[in-house]
Parts: sequence; C-alpha cells; structure tokens
Amino acid sequence: MSEKKQKKVLGRGLDALLGDSSNTDFSNDGRKNTNSLQLSLDKIHVNPNQPRTNFDSDQIDNLVVSIKELGIIQPITVRKIKDDKYEIISGERRYRASKIANLESIPCYIKAVEDETDLLKMSLVENVQRVDLDPIEIALTYERFINEYNLNIDAISRLVGKDRSTISNYIRLLKLDPIIQSGIRDGFLTMGHGRALINVDDKKLQIEIYEQIISSKLSVRQTEKIVRGNKTTNINNSSSDVSKIYIDATNKFERLFNSKVTLKENSKGRVSLSTTFKSINELYSFLKKISN
Repeated sequence: MSEKKQKKVLGRGLDALLGDSSNTDFSNDGRKNTNSLQLSLDKIHVNPNQPRTNFDSDQIDNLVVSIKELGIIQPITVRKIKDDKYEIISGERRYRASKIANLESIPCYIKAVEDETDLLKMSLVENVQRVDLDPIEIALTYERFINEYNLNIDAISRLVGKDRSTISNYIRLLKLDPIIQSGIRDGFLTMGHGRALINVDDKKLQIEIYEQIISSKLSVRQTEKIVRGNKTTNINNSSSDVSKIYIDATNKFERLFNSKVTLKENSKGRVSLSTTFKSINELYSFLKKISN
C-alpha cells in the first residue's frame, strides 16, 4: 500500500472513531474548545487495557530531563470516567515521566469516549501512528481485536491503515515460543528474524536457532538460510551440520579479521566473503600477521 493511500485509510479510521481527526478537546461541561486543560496528576489514572505494556526506562529518563527543562510540550489525551477522575487514552509515557519529575499537574485534551472498544482502538491507532509499540504488543492487540471485539483482519486493516498481510504477519509472531517473543520485545532480534523462525515447527529447534542468532549476531538473511536448511531435515541431520559450519566459519573469520564478516552463497553454491578494514594500514598489519 502506498504511503498516500495508507494515510488516507488511516485517516478514515480515525474519523470514524473521533468524528474529527483533529485534536478537538472538551471542557468539563462537554463543550468543544481549542485549548487543553491543566489536570492534577492525582486525578489521572492509567488505562489497564492500553496496548503498550513495555516502557523503556532510558526513554523515560530522557523524557524526565526534557520535561524538567521545557515542561510538557504535547498534552496527553484522557477521557472522563467519573467526577474528577480521568483515564489516559494516549500519553502514558509523558504521564509517568511527569510524576518522576514531581509535576503536580499536566495539560490534557479530554475526549468524550464511552465505549471500551473505541478506547482500545484509539490507543492502538495513536501508538501505531508513532511506530511506538513493539511487534509483540501490536500482535497481542490485533489478537484482542479478533477475540474480544470480533473484528476480522479486513476491519483491522481499515482501522489502522495497514494491509491484511502486514496484520497477519504480526499475529503469526504469537506462534513463536514465549522465550523468542520476549527476545523480540527486548530488541535482541527483529520482527524479520521472528518471521523466519515461524517457519520452524519444532519449538526446540526454534530455541536453538534463536540462541545462534543472539550469540553470532546473525542477520535476517542468514537466519532465513539456516531455517531453509533445517526445514526438511532433523536438527541432527547433515543440513543442520552445514548451518553450524556456516556459523562457525563466520565466527572464526571475524576473530581472524577482528571485524564483522559476511558470508554469502549464490545459486551455484559458490561462497563469497566480505569484511571491512578501517584503513589501508590496518589491512597491511593483517597481511603481515598472517604472513608470519
């Protein structure tokens, strides 16, 4: 889907939820206005069902420093749940950082949202727009849309402005072993690595390849090659041995060159090796070492 078309679809999803995709807020009596309201942090509560579950401590710390210097630049968005109590729709990270920075109040847009489904949809769309959720958080939220709110993939596609295959690929990540899902959430491997590992039915083999990815810092392409090599054989068979040789050779060359090494095999089975030296002097020093 083109960027222009994607934005158009996403815009329709937001319009359907908000009635207007602009930052319209409401005063305490429910009338629209164009200014945010300053609300006490004691009156604001987190949304227990919001899509985000991981909050990077370093990002929070950086935000605290920014807030102490400049204050809250962008108001958070909340909804009123009862007298003098509000629930966060988006901006929980800013809320958390504000508490650490010892602010007493923060600026808020107040949205009139009654339906719990719309609340979750708004939280998801807001986060996906900013590419703010990790792949597993997105996958879990899509799964909630399907299981709890009876939305199909077509409906989710229209809502978030993503094509069907993208949504399906996220949901498929939940088939991975929980250890691998945690690895994706913690940034030890990418969604691309996860998509490659999905094609391995044996959970034990999934974990073994996952450990190889971490220890050898394998690229997605290298991971796909290992998965293809193991797809029709058992881990103890020859194709697995080839994969182990491939990894072992990469590790040994990297120790030899003291630099990252890439091994590539073409369709004829010929293998090429590439590495980078910082300077011609470093290359000359290496040649002297191996000559001796």
